[in-house]
Amino acid sequence: MCDTRRVTATGARARVRAELTREITEVARRHLASGGASALSLRAVARELGMASSALYRYFPSRDDLLTALIVDAYDALGGAAEAADARVAREDLRGRWVAVCRSAREWAIAHPHEYALVYGTPVPGYAAPQTTIGPASRVGEVLCGQIRDGVAAGAIATGADATGADATLAPGIAERIGLSAGTAGPMSSLAARAIFGWTALFGMISFELFGHMTNVVEHREEFFTDAANRVAVLIGVP
Repeated sequence: MCDTRRVTATGARARVRAELTREITEVARRHLASGGASALSLRAVARELGMASSALYRYFPSRDDLLTALIVDAYDALGGAAEAADARVAREDLRGRWVAVCRSAREWAIAHPHEYALVYGTPVPGYAAPQTTIGPASRVGEVLCGQIRDGVAAGAIATGADATGADATLAPGIAERIGLSAGTAGPMSSLAARAIFGWTALFGMISFELFGHMTNVVEHREEFFTDAANRVAVLIGVP
């Protein structure tokens, strides 16, 4: 027979742990904004929360564990923004979906510059991202690849129009992983390479703007970005 008191106590402990974990990551994000990822300190976070360092270690055994949590949160927030933007546009409007996702990624980055810098800026010395970051990091790319797959399925995106064979430049298995393999596009296709070009172009443009490389170069940045997103779409074959 189930002991309801034990179940209730377990649920209460889980809620308390989840709430404290949220508070820890919120404080850590503030420290990230003020001092950067390299300066993030578990002791400083514990001090602000009024906790003993030993107590905080029960939630995050090391600084790297806390960094990983912040990285996963950032990727998930960015991915969620991209997925929501894609869902708001009619499925057949491939160009509209593409530009909407690109704009949503830029808007999120501008609103969360320190979190963006954590995942797309200078690597943190001594930190190696674990496998758990791969899925969250792939969410925006998966949205963009999904749009290309939809275009191929509808006959709107040519799979081997340039026949460059650029897919051969990619790491083995990547084209299959993103659903744009040679079996779909043919051995001389550049379909997967074009998709990855679009993804890297997107974050290259955002990073240039966010890290100050457009200062004294581009005045109307939102308009410039939207035009550039459309141009990238043309280059990779999104109608």
